[in-house]
Amino acid sequence: MRTPIPSSPADEMTGIVGFAAQSLDALGEWGVGLFTLAETVFPPIPSEVILPLAGFLTRQGTMNLGLVLVTSTLGAYLGALALYFLGAKVGLERSIRLLSRLPLMDREDFETANDWFRRHGKSAIFFGRLLPGVRSLISLPAGAQRMHLGTFSVLTIAGSGIWNGALIGLGSVLGRQHSMVEQYSRYLNYAVYAGLALFVAWLIVRYVRRRRAAERPQ
Repeated sequence: MRTPIPSSPADEMTGIVGFAAQSLDALGEWGVGLFTLAETVFPPIPSEVILPLAGFLTRQGTMNLGLVLVTSTLGAYLGALALYFLGAKVGLERSIRLLSRLPLMDREDFETANDWFRRHGKSAIFFGRLLPGVRSLISLPAGAQRMHLGTFSVLTIAGSGIWNGALIGLGSVLGRQHSMVEQYSRYLNYAVYAGLALFVAWLIVRYVRRRRAAERPQ
């Protein structure tokens, strides 16, 4: 008689959160790095969901906590580096025109990041990593302004490491309460669905406003 194979803690989660957790469980620590790299280049992918789940899985013993922190920060840094070199190679304006064509990306998002960098300089690279919507795009003006690569790298790794560590640590703390897994995934699913609904509504409102502004006589 075969001994039943114990299920992974990720299998106990349901919905979109369960799918994300099972994907992370299958891909392992380096998969977490790929997620953060993708999120840095394509901001709508939410690290606020992925990294706490990775932290939870480290507490359950399916991932190594230190390696998750290293790979997630490395992924964030490589993504930031790609945008830095894009800005340095083709300039800020051409980078914005190119990337604003991507789905869910808009010129105003880039201009917000550029304004943040203009007002705060080097500190924007560190503190910008802690701000959703800014932490990815802040690399473009840094590259366009030819910020020293060493300084950019140190500030990016430090800021990304703190942000990632906080989210991973949150998931790890929650992972101590294994009995809360089902309840956690259910409420987090509700939060994700609500967030997606609000995000879609915001996109529609923004599109309608801009369409009306474009049609308004000059």
